[in-house]
Amino acid sequence: MKHLVVGLGNIGDEYRNTRHNIGFMILDAFAEASNISFSTCRYGDVGYGRIKNQQVVLLKPSTYMNLSGNAVRYWKDQEKIDTENILVVVDDIALPLGAIRLKTAGSDAGHNGLKNIAQMLGTQAYPRLRFGIGNDYPRGTQVDYVLGNFPADELPLLRERISMAVEAIKEDILAGAQSAMCKFNNK
Repeated sequence: MKHLVVGLGNIGDEYRNTRHNIGFMILDAFAEASNISFSTCRYGDVGYGRIKNQQVVLLKPSTYMNLSGNAVRYWKDQEKIDTENILVVVDDIALPLGAIRLKTAGSDAGHNGLKNIAQMLGTQAYPRLRFGIGNDYPRGTQVDYVLGNFPADELPLLRERISMAVEAIKEDILAGAQSAMCKFNNK
């Protein structure tokens, strides 16, 4: 079976360590832990590997966040991957820093990347791993917050929780979404 794991983020050095790029950060950690390297391809950086007996395609879209659906649809079709075998890793301001929520479907909750993916796939019924980035910002400064870097005092917790997200992705690939949700949601 083949799986597509998509980390959402924005390309460019100015976005590299921002909260909005947590999907890229988690995919980089997953690739490193799994000995998978990325190559620049159409619509993004792509890596191929295996997790035990499962084929994995990793994707970091180069379309910028708001057009992520173009890359997801292209690689889903290119690799002939069923929608239920896609896992989108995304930042979420509604969750505390480092909280992990796996879901098999759901709304975009105002996230433009998820909104575009749903439009391009024609459904909101695709799995996603939401990673909390917190919401400690004054009213009217959400954009600055999500496009800001993580402060130094959050980095130890961030590293620990990224490692947990990597394990949640592996569990999803090997044992399925229900098992991953039971083991990692609300931890």
